[in-house]
Amino acid sequence: MTTQPTLKTVPALGTHPVAGSNPSRAETREQLSKATYDLLVIGGGILGISTAWHAAQSGLRVALVDAGDFAGATSSASSKLLHGGLRYLQTGAVKLVAENHFERRAVSRNVAPHLANPLTFYLPVYKGGPHGAAKLGAGVFAYSALSAFGDGVGHLLSPAKAQQDVPELRTENLKAVAVYGDDQMNDARMALMTVRAAVDAGAVVLNHAEVTGLRFTGGRVTGAELKDRLDGEEFGVSARLVLNATGPWVDHLRRLEDPAAAPSIRLSKGAHLVMKRSSPWKAALATPIDKYRITFALPWEDMLLLGTTDEEYEGDPADVSVTEKDIEQILDEAAFSVRDQQLERELMTYAFAGLRVLPGGPGDTSKAKRETVVTEGRGGMLSVAGGKWTTFRHIGRTVMKKLESLPGHPLGDDFEPIDELPKRMPLPGVANPRAVAHRLLVDSPAPGPRMAADTAKHLATHYGSLAFDIARLANENPELAARVHPDAPEIWAQVAYARDHEWAETADDVLRRRTTLTIRGLATDEIRGKVEDLLGKK
Repeated sequence: MTTQPTLKTVPALGTHPVAGSNPSRAETREQLSKATYDLLVIGGGILGISTAWHAAQSGLRVALVDAGDFAGATSSASSKLLHGGLRYLQTGAVKLVAENHFERRAVSRNVAPHLANPLTFYLPVYKGGPHGAAKLGAGVFAYSALSAFGDGVGHLLSPAKAQQDVPELRTENLKAVAVYGDDQMNDARMALMTVRAAVDAGAVVLNHAEVTGLRFTGGRVTGAELKDRLDGEEFGVSARLVLNATGPWVDHLRRLEDPAAAPSIRLSKGAHLVMKRSSPWKAALATPIDKYRITFALPWEDMLLLGTTDEEYEGDPADVSVTEKDIEQILDEAAFSVRDQQLERELMTYAFAGLRVLPGGPGDTSKAKRETVVTEGRGGMLSVAGGKWTTFRHIGRTVMKKLESLPGHPLGDDFEPIDELPKRMPLPGVANPRAVAHRLLVDSPAPGPRMAADTAKHLATHYGSLAFDIARLANENPELAARVHPDAPEIWAQVAYARDHEWAETADDVLRRRTTLTIRGLATDEIRGKVEDLLGKK
């Protein structure tokens, strides 16, 4: 193993942002304070981000704030999938699956081919399992048909062939394997690219800015009072319309508008484990646990993602965490189809949990519909919650249609209707990632060290063509060309880029969401300190 570079010169770079950097926090606060916005979006998860993007594309003056980091909660704690929802076929939701597939294909092929990756799924059929081979074979065929066979034809595979692709597949009592296709992504990176798209379209954004109260004019919500969590500065934002997109906190904000507001949602916790892989995986496993639930074993970022749980959560959303009970459940359920050697505790590098926002009401959370809830409060504030990552563009368009149709037209009529916008606007950096990786390797400067192949691939599949900006930073500052950790593909230029172009303010912003170092279990105290130096936080 190579030794960790000392990077003695890196801290000095923290005071020299690269050209074209984002405005400072003070400049952004002043900008937010002085203008009246058409739309203030409170909540920087993917629902709020998508709505801000579409609203800015429509020509509205948009502000977006979040108490934490963009995608800092549930939006970076998903199963990392763009999928049609195979289990929805059981409930006869054929139209929903077809719509999900349409959105999945649009994102993976047109909107963000640089951020989404096709993934083959194996659905093992064991003796005595909840579903038979014939049923699952018919199910994956129908599933692929609803995707217009764009990922091949769903079919059955022999256990022997499946084990060649997934050596850790448990084959005792394995009768057959059903095969289908979906896509996966790095959810935090997808969200950040969507923030960037919103800003490119004119939105003003600020993370780590907590709403402390709402502004009212004649009984209507017309903005918010905020506090910068990083330096304590207080400021306010005025807007013609306020959208509450705070996810698990949606009812908390609704009660700031109306203390008597009844609960509109309930929460379900989903926990995941991240493991080092003990062998190569060429496909993911989706194993039925019972009639309704599936447990996943997903090759992701050269690691293995296991999960998820699904249980009602009634605590403070800020306190959600992975418990020992969650870990035992995930490992026990994974053991249905994954061999024991891949499930050793010492292979676990990270665990995370997120909260699904479900419509309020009784019943098992695992059977609840993942639908979007839109409500209008007494003061005219709109609240949106729920939905699926796969349909994030559709949710943004749906909210915009709701805004367009509000009585009295509070936003006016001087903006582009959402139906007249391009249907598949690409995210920044859109490019063929293989071509980008090739160019990064070919264009490495002759005098200096060549970029490693794993770093080139990582940059291409997390930034697309924007990876060339990071390569330029590394070429100009040799210290920034070094790996952050010898066991991860990331380089220090990504940290500088995150600081100057991706609103990274804290070590967690960088290590958990702009890069994969925390998830890999590599965010050591030494690295955290160096990241803070580069961010200028020491």
